[in-house]
Amino acid sequence: MGYFAEIADLDRKSVLHPSTYLKEFASGEGGGPTIIESGAGVFIKDAAGKQYLDGFSGLYCVNVGYGRTEIADAIAKQAQKIAYYHSYVGHTTDELAKLSARLVEMAPGEMSKVFYGLSGSDANETQAKLVWYYHNLRGLPRKKKIIARDRGYHGCSVMSGSLTGMAFYHNQMDLPISGVLRTGAAYHYMDAVPGETEEQFSDRRAAELEALILKADPDTVGAFIAEPVMGTGGIVPAPSGYWTKIQAVLKKYDVLLIADEVITGFGRTGRMFGSELYGIEPDLITVAKGLTCGYVPLSASIISQKVYQVLEEGSARFGSFPHGYTYTGHPLGAAAANAVLDIIERDGLVAQAERRGAYLLAQLKDRFSELPIVAEVRGVGLLAAIEFSPDPANKTAFDPALHIGARIAQGCRDRGLIARGMPERDILGFAPAFIVSELEIDQIVDVTDQAVRQVMNQLASKP
Repeated sequence: MGYFAEIADLDRKSVLHPSTYLKEFASGEGGGPTIIESGAGVFIKDAAGKQYLDGFSGLYCVNVGYGRTEIADAIAKQAQKIAYYHSYVGHTTDELAKLSARLVEMAPGEMSKVFYGLSGSDANETQAKLVWYYHNLRGLPRKKKIIARDRGYHGCSVMSGSLTGMAFYHNQMDLPISGVLRTGAAYHYMDAVPGETEEQFSDRRAAELEALILKADPDTVGAFIAEPVMGTGGIVPAPSGYWTKIQAVLKKYDVLLIADEVITGFGRTGRMFGSELYGIEPDLITVAKGLTCGYVPLSASIISQKVYQVLEEGSARFGSFPHGYTYTGHPLGAAAANAVLDIIERDGLVAQAERRGAYLLAQLKDRFSELPIVAEVRGVGLLAAIEFSPDPANKTAFDPALHIGARIAQGCRDRGLIARGMPERDILGFAPAFIVSELEIDQIVDVTDQAVRQVMNQLASKP
């Protein structure tokens, strides 16, 4: 048995992989595992020597590209000084202090402090606890329910998984837990009634949110969480007027706004934060992915002055802040994040993401908008998606057993392109690194065209 065959055998016998058909994988029927060996720029290479253009930046996160030695050097330098120390009872490192000041300064709204974790999921767990703690300290112990949207994605842990609005993440997991309310997605193509403009649709979504708050009792509703641009739920930009109208309702009923910027933070939308693009003024901001571009795990909950002031005043009555993780403020994560932000700022990658995103969306629309199985081509910044339907005008869905989105994604992969088949609908998503060139975007579009037409031909030939 060769080295990589041995590694594959070890993996199959010992690793529990997320989003994987376990029985098929364990038996080897589905092939794999795919052993990723190296990466450079927008490309990765597997152990068999096959190269892939990563059109999804890992999982929306390797925004500055693979193989950045500056980031590896920053991690190594910090590790040689001190690889770990906790941040309890006021301990810090120079990289952590500099990063936190940087995030408070660059984040939208009046931010004050930053609390760290290791994933978007744990950061949203922290946000929920902050909401509950904040309202308790204000003497409003009933104000605890959190409203989340259909098809929103906020993580896979207990509370963050409950906030996520897709059944795939709930089934057989005893989720969602109580205390989570659900409102409609900002998904104009799918959810608008015939003839309803984006502005009218946004008015309706705001009215539905207000009705939900009133039905639940405003004295029991503590926060609303949403992504500026819906990500895993379908890569759906907010319709016109949506965020202005939603924020007006939240302010009316003293409901905190959590902006989940795990995907949109640090340039993905062509702005440093998605909140800037839509005029969102959050009370709490969740970030992860692009913060370190996946080079090491790090997430953060950025806390507004409005919320922090209550926490600080509460400490005089209730003592120290009762929340933290062993790896909160990990020195290697802080060093990596500072190196990533240096690259983004030095190389003008936020503006480049806007330019390259506009080019990607234009090419996708030109190539796919008129195809009979394409319902919508949409995107913002370097986020884009193609949604498929057998009857786009009537918004019907393909039979789930056909796995149209997954088959197109596999067709791309077979041709050396990684795009993502999104869960629970036939949608193909793209989120390439900010350094992607126009030539590489052309390659993404060409390969996708081949994969889509292959599936179209299969559908046409089916008796």
